[in-house]
Formats: sequence, structure tokens, C-alpha cells
Amino acid sequence: MLDNVDPFIGTAATDLPRAHGLAATWWWPKPQVGNTHPGATSPLGMVSACAYSGAYPTGYGRYAKNTEGVPEEMFERTEASGFTHFQQSGTGAIRKYYNYVRVTPMVQPLDDLGQSWALHDERADPGYYAANLDTGVRCEITVGEKVAVHRYTFPDHHSARVVIDLSCGGLAIDLGRTVPLRAQVESMGHGCAQGTVVMEGVPLSVYLEADTPGWRQMLWYDRRLIPGGTRLDFDSIRSTTLRPFGLLFMGSARAGQTIEVRMGFSLRGHEQAKRNLHKECGTESEPAFEKVRSDTRHRWRDHLDRIQVEGGTPARRTVMGTALYHSLIKPCFADDESPFWPNSGPYAFDICTMWDIYKTQIPLLQAIAPDRAMDLLESLIRVCEEEGNFPIGYRMARGADRFFRQASALAHTAIADAHALGRAGVDWGWALVHMVDDLRRMYGEDFFEHGLVHPITHTLDLAYAHHATAKVARALNDRRLADDLERRSHQWVNAFDPSTGLLRDSEFYEGGKWNYSFRLLHDMAARIELSGGDKGFIDKLDRFFGYGAEPVKQPGISPQPAEMALGYALNRFEGLNNEPDMEAPWAYHYAGRPDRTAEIVHSALTWQFGTGPGGLPGNDDSGGLSAWYVWASLGLFPVAGQSLFLVNAPAFARAALRVGDEEFIIETSGHKETPIGVDGLDRDPPAQYVQSATLNGKPLHAAHLSATDVHRGGRLHIKLGPEPSTWGHGIRPPSHSFTLSTPPATT
Repeated sequence: MLDNVDPFIGTAATDLPRAHGLAATWWWPKPQVGNTHPGATSPLGMVSACAYSGAYPTGYGRYAKNTEGVPEEMFERTEASGFTHFQQSGTGAIRKYYNYVRVTPMVQPLDDLGQSWALHDERADPGYYAANLDTGVRCEITVGEKVAVHRYTFPDHHSARVVIDLSCGGLAIDLGRTVPLRAQVESMGHGCAQGTVVMEGVPLSVYLEADTPGWRQMLWYDRRLIPGGTRLDFDSIRSTTLRPFGLLFMGSARAGQTIEVRMGFSLRGHEQAKRNLHKECGTESEPAFEKVRSDTRHRWRDHLDRIQVEGGTPARRTVMGTALYHSLIKPCFADDESPFWPNSGPYAFDICTMWDIYKTQIPLLQAIAPDRAMDLLESLIRVCEEEGNFPIGYRMARGADRFFRQASALAHTAIADAHALGRAGVDWGWALVHMVDDLRRMYGEDFFEHGLVHPITHTLDLAYAHHATAKVARALNDRRLADDLERRSHQWVNAFDPSTGLLRDSEFYEGGKWNYSFRLLHDMAARIELSGGDKGFIDKLDRFFGYGAEPVKQPGISPQPAEMALGYALNRFEGLNNEPDMEAPWAYHYAGRPDRTAEIVHSALTWQFGTGPGGLPGNDDSGGLSAWYVWASLGLFPVAGQSLFLVNAPAFARAALRVGDEEFIIETSGHKETPIGVDGLDRDPPAQYVQSATLNGKPLHAAHLSATDVHRGGRLHIKLGPEPSTWGHGIRPPSHSFTLSTPPATT
């Protein structure tokens, strides 16, 4: 899949063909842009590096802050004032932003630092980014897990320089700047330097080596050189007192001369940053660019080869390869780097939009990167120990800004799934202690006392987390605890209005009650009954997904509140422009209509994803959206927290997942290739429907599999056809109605 990756997909405003059919009826409330960046990354690595313009939200590109509609341009061209490290991937607003340690190659005076130059001839591959500045400098960047290596090729010039700005952070938008609280920079001579900046309460250290023979090395402050200076110390910095500072290398350059800058990063000081640098770049003062690039490319090939597909048009394969790539950029793992506790072991950050990734991306990591998935859980448990709660989002920052408004108790689903798979490496009894304690915090206190929480979606979160925790408790033979948790888990019914079969009126995050009313709960049989049975439930789903509806007009640039209100009043599926309802297409499975799921997923895969910078329908949200695409293309969907997969028609003739040491094969007969977008308009057949299926040669009459079936490897064969069948109508996915396992005490 490595050769199918295009890191530029999602970096520009959505530019997809006008949708037809069902997809034309879905309304997009969120920004129509993927918010990805094409910078150099390593699979789930600590460091990324990219051209920096200060644009929203990654620091790369041209766009101003945007929350809905077509994004407004901040710059008329793609430009950069240098190259920074640590970027978000596909998110919207994550409050504060990264983009630390800006490196700028210049043939201008230091006074021009901060000026932006147009980018030309951009190139990007997994682990590599390159572009020409219109100053004539060719810029190349690669990264390892904890290092970045810059290589600059200069034109002939009498006074070239490479400037490192350690004061940089954040974005060039209102309230987007990240200001260091304290800092220290030391020039150590002979092309060596080190520095630490405390950003958002976290000390980020860098150890730097540069191949600049014959060039001068100097510190600078407020764009003024400090001849002879070897150290800068700032005990306290405020936004009003911040002046740029850093170091530079300066000298004459002949045409084609290359300068290499190697940087090791650590959250535990200069010495560890130096060890990290030498571990990946070597201890000799020799160029390391090609070595680091090759090592990272090898890591990417290993990760991307864990899913193989056969068939598909070149465009569909490009979208699939890039979706898998985007699914493996975040979270960032920095082993033995926690700045908050001294122990060795995994430390994960950039667990952003957890309310999206727990449904799709974390199950993908459990399947194809199980060691890292378990490292993530261990890190989350350790955060809970240190801070008192499982975070809903977790950045490289100190403080209680953990996104509690969006959701509650999401880590519980991933922990329950891992336990059900029999994963090792976690003290499950200790994990259960934290799971139970966390259920009583924040919104959980109201849920515990009243069985109902507003915003109402937190009621669903907490009920589901109680169910997930009960599963772990029961498996550990704590039956009384399990019974109590399970009893409370069925308070999800309090969130619904029995007169409508929908959620009660409340505040909703990025949607309305229709968007959240079709979440996959642990007792879908009772949920469907509450909606009037199969027919009532399916009728509501059909309305939600736009069956029989007219096409809608999507918001444009700076949509007015009245326009947005009319859109929300449609009570329509948000497509894949936003993720709150991204599991809703599979709700049909629980009502015995997997053929409807096939139609909706086929329409989404055909019309909502494409090639090129505008190929995503909305924010990728740290890989949550891309992981949805991966699972949907494979014909599987993980029901997080239930150790369950729902089965649907795949988009490829054959696929193979390397699940740990095993391989799970998904093969088809009767598959018909369908191009994406307008290429398939005249020959777009009806959605391909499952006619029958076998698992390891035995008939599979149900439209679901246990996660164990997938993770232990095997062969799923799916027979497809052009018309709906009765396959999967009779045997529904499991629902978990509450039954008391511990007899009540007698008096």
C-alpha cells in the first residue's frame, strides 16, 4: 500500500464531484476540508515536520480558522516562513497548537525572519516532504520516531544561513499563538547546540547537530546577533514580553551546496534528546538524511503492508492507501518520555478527537498494531493514575483541558475490547479499579445519582461505559460489581423520549438529536422496540438517510446562522463530513436490513472520497474518518466495546489483514468494480448486496462476527449480487439485556 499513498489528500478545501443518489441528500455542517498536512511523519511516531505558514489548524496551508462551510483562505498561495515540528493531523480546533522549533533556510538578513516565501514543486511520501522556496533554496525533511533531519540545497550566495527559532509555536490566527513559559538555549560550538522550551507546561528539549563547514554559529535575540554569546536563559516569558530567540549558522554557499541539520527531541531533557538523536542518526558527524528516510520508509512499508487489497481502480487504491496512512499517524507514542512521571514505559499523546477514534481507529490499531494499541491503554491507565481521570483527549500539554464537553468515559470501550481479546501486558484488576472510579467523575456523578445527564449524549456514553466495565468485572469474577454496573448501564433508556423513539431535547455537540439517536448501543433490541419495532426503527432510519428526499445544497463560504439552522432542521445524516453518526449506517443490521447498510456505505465510498488535495469530505479528525474508510472498504465495521464486527459488502475483490501473527482474508465472488465519483456515473450499478457468506468454509447466516473470529485469522468468503437478498435478515447481532447473575440477598 506504500506506493498508493498521497499525503496531499485532505490538505485543501473539499473538491469532490457533485454527489448523486443518496449521498446528494446528506447535509454537511462542518468545514469542508480534511485539515491534514503533507509533512514528514513516522508511523505513530513522536515527531512530524512540515512547511509552516501559520494557517489553521496544522500550521500548513492557506486557510483561516473555520468551523463550518467552505474554509476561508488566509493566504492566496501555499507559502512557508520555515519548517516546524509537531503538527495535528486532520483535527479542527484543539485550542492550543504545536509547530515548535522553526527551522528557516535564508539568503536574506535576519531581520526578514518570519517573512513567508511561496512554495514550489512540493513533494511528499510517507516519511518525507520537500519543496522549493522562491528564494531558490531546495528544502527536504525526513523524520524518525524521535528525530527530524533537514537538508537544504542553497543557490550561490555570499551570506546564506539556517536559522533555528525556538520561540515559535502555534498559529498565525487570533488566540492561536503558543508562548513558551521558560526557555534555555546553549551554543556548544562545532555545529552542536541544545535548548529547552516549556510549552503549555511541558518541557520540550532539542539536541541539534549541523553540518555547516566553515560557517559561523551564533545565538540571536529579537533578530539581533549575539557575537560570542553561548547561552540564553529566560526564567519567565509572557506574551507581552516575548521576543524571538534562537541560534543560526551563517556563511557563504556555492550553488548546489547542501546543509544538513539533525535534531533529536525529548520531553526529559537535553541528554535524552542527544541519546535519541544518536540512536536514530548515529554517533558519527556524518550525513544521516538518507539513513533516517530509509528507516522510516521501511517502518511505513511494514505498517501499510498489514492490509493488502486486490482489485479496485487506481483512484480507489490511492484513496484506500492514503486512508490507511492517515489512520497510522496519530496517536503519537514517545516511549520512556513522559514528563509527568519518571518511570519507563509507553507515553502517548495527541489522542485527539477520542470521541471519533474510539469507534474506528483504535479498533484498527487493535487489529493491525496490537502492541501499540496495548501501549495506548497502558498510557491511558497511567494518566488516570496521575491525574485522576481517563482523558477524553490528551495533548502534549499539562492541565485539565481534556475535552469533557464532547463525551464521557470513552477509554472503557477500548479496555473492554482488549480484555475480551485476551491481551496481555495490563494488570486487569488495576485497570478495573480505574474504570470504576472514572465512572463517578465529571458527568458521571449526575449519572450515578439521577441516571440522566445533560448534554443527553453523555447519558449514552456513561451507560455504555458501565456496560463495558461490567464485562471486565464479570470476567474477573466480581459478579456483584458487574450486576450493579450492568443495572446502571440500562439507564440509557432515560435518554430517549418513548413518544418519538428519539433522544430527548438537549444540547448536542456538532449535530442534533437525530444524529445521535442511532448510535449502536449494547441493547439494540430494546432500542428498536422503543422506536416501534423493526418497521418504526427502519422508517426513521430511512428518513434520516434521505431515502426519497431531494438533493440538498451544502453551506458555502461563511454561511449565515439562518442557513445553518435550516440545514440542521433537515435532521439528516451528516455524511462523512462529520463523525457523530458515522456508525449509524450499520444500525440497519440490528433491524434485519443489512441491504440498506450496503446502499448507504456504497454511496459514501463512491461520492464522499476522492483523490487530490480536496479528496476528503471533512476533517479527518486524527485518522477517525480515514479509519472509517478502511473498515468500510473491507466490508467490516467494529462495534467498539462489544468485541464485535458487522459484515457488509467489501469495496475490493479481495483483502487481507495481518492481525498479529495471523491473517484474516476477505474474498468475494460476483464482485463488480465500481469507479468513484463521476467516472462511474454512467455505469454505476446498484450497490452490491451480500447474497451469502461462509467463514472458514462453513455457512455464515448472520451479518456479524465476533472480534475473536477476526483476530485469530481465517477466511471470510462473501458472495455478491446486484439485488437485495434475505441474507442477515433473520439472525440479529447480539443485544445485551440485563439479567441478574447474583441472587438478591434474603432477609
